[in-house]
Amino acid sequence: LGLLAEEGLCYGIFSYLEGEDAKKLLPTYSPKEQYDIGIEAGKDLAKMHTYEAPNNILPWYERAMKKHSKYLEAYKTCGINIKNDDKIIKFIEENEIYLKNRPNRFQHDDFHLENIIVRDGKYVGVVDFNGYDWGDPLHDFVKIALFARDISIPYSIGQIEGYFNRKIPEEFWKLYTVYVGMTVFSSVVWTLRAAPHMLDDMLERLTIVLEDHNNFELSKPSWF
Repeated sequence: LGLLAEEGLCYGIFSYLEGEDAKKLLPTYSPKEQYDIGIEAGKDLAKMHTYEAPNNILPWYERAMKKHSKYLEAYKTCGINIKNDDKIIKFIEENEIYLKNRPNRFQHDDFHLENIIVRDGKYVGVVDFNGYDWGDPLHDFVKIALFARDISIPYSIGQIEGYFNRKIPEEFWKLYTVYVGMTVFSSVVWTLRAAPHMLDDMLERLTIVLEDHNNFELSKPSWF
């Protein structure tokens, strides 16, 4: 970033990642290439998550539950009813304890295939850091459920295995599924507010999420 005082202008210089977004190209790659791209994306994400949040950031549990409560209340009065939503609410209530004492670290907060750049069957990098946040790093995995598993299951598996170096702790699945459950309600509310023309598409995605988790009786999704 810089400033040209005499002209009254400011400027920014950014690096350029050559390639195209993974949503477009992944389906043209072999399953192994998709998986390997996921592995590298997961490794890259793990590096991002090493940065600790500033000391003035409130505990993650407090912020996450407050945000969820607001979205849940908005959902209850929005006029849209997700089948078996009571089971999702129950799962979150029974497992929210896992959010306590989670680390506050850097979150990309929009880590999905349209922000992942690939070229020649390989992972190049990720873009769009403008919406970054601080909190539980594992929250960055929620986009898999809505915007990756339908495009590439090999990639989705690879991202998780790459992040954990293929040693996935059981606690991950509880946290992942709590966050996915919370996202069900926030997605409905956000779509109604910001992109109502996309509501049918979002509801289809949420139906798949419920099927993947057997109406939230499964922590680990059936596609894994």
